[in-house]
Amino acid sequence: MSSGPESNLRWRVLTLISSAELLAMSVWFTASAVAPRLAEVWGLTSDQSAALTTAVQVGFVVGTALAAIANISDLLPSRFYFAVCCTGAALANGLLVWVPGFYQALMCRFLTGFFLAGVYPPAMKMIATWFKSSRGLAIGTVVGALTVGKAMPYLAQALAGQSIQQMILAASIAAMAAAVMIAWSYRDGPYPFARKPFSWGLVASVLGDRPTRLAIFGYLGHMWELYAMWTWIPAFLAASAAVSGTSPAVASGVAFGAIAAGGLGCVWGGWAADRIGRDRLVNGAMAASGVCCLLIGPSFGTSILWLGALTWFWGFFVVADSAQFSAMVTEVCPQHAVGTALTLQTSLGFLLTTVTIHWVPRIAGSWGWAWAFPILALGPGLGIMAIRRLRT
Repeated sequence: MSSGPESNLRWRVLTLISSAELLAMSVWFTASAVAPRLAEVWGLTSDQSAALTTAVQVGFVVGTALAAIANISDLLPSRFYFAVCCTGAALANGLLVWVPGFYQALMCRFLTGFFLAGVYPPAMKMIATWFKSSRGLAIGTVVGALTVGKAMPYLAQALAGQSIQQMILAASIAAMAAAVMIAWSYRDGPYPFARKPFSWGLVASVLGDRPTRLAIFGYLGHMWELYAMWTWIPAFLAASAAVSGTSPAVASGVAFGAIAAGGLGCVWGGWAADRIGRDRLVNGAMAASGVCCLLIGPSFGTSILWLGALTWFWGFFVVADSAQFSAMVTEVCPQHAVGTALTLQTSLGFLLTTVTIHWVPRIAGSWGWAWAFPILALGPGLGIMAIRRLRT
């Protein structure tokens, strides 16, 4: 282990940021976890239940784009920016307890996503200032922590069977704790990350560059699958459990594991990408998760042990490549347009997730859950083709 800046201190900072991300991201899927109960209270349709998640995605896109255009992450101290946005996300999520109906809840979810744009991307930059070597592993660990954080509402539901209000407020308290942790303890590291600001004038340059275009397209294939899987695998497992006679608590526990397994997947993905190359890592992960898209349907209503193993395997690989796509774009795009390329990649990817988040329940409603997920395999398939072309 090296001395000086590359010392034990960076690993303590990694623990701090990862812990904060885990706590903060618990607000992302709070409404999704309680959506079946909200549907009963408010009489929601499947499209409206899906909208509670897509509103977060859209809010995140808007927040990310505005932050990039205004160059906020370079104008404000990282810990201040993170803490303020984390507090905003906690408050927006907490308001769900008091809103009277669907449309007000939709605005709360939009604001939650909007503020999380100041929590998720800045954390990548924050940890990059502490890691020059092993950066892939460090970023993978942070992404893994926030993945587990997104799964936390399902764990709370499985273990405690909390009320809607308790689950929502618990997630908001966790996000507030994350804000305090970063505001109190975080300082930027010795390796400032030179970030090129977003520019509308560079969009054509980014899209006109073939390697960048292919890397972004690979990321879009990944995102086509990721959030639809995270959003609807709990509902799939609950419906399957009802058929097989498994208790709802067990189904919620398996759902938590299916999403949380991605935490280990991200750490492994960062470690593997540093050793075998990002292109091989992302294609291997997309191939594995794409196969799971096809296998999960015929497994509906079967043993919860088999479903647990399959969904946890899927959850491990579905996000193992996530952080590496951003790193790939920074490596292949014109260096004067890095900020624009990353903003464009993130915005397009999260906007695309709104399509499949809405399609999956519609397919399930028309043809049954056994046919809901195969369409997601299109994303990894096309993504693999794009990255193979990039390699050549």
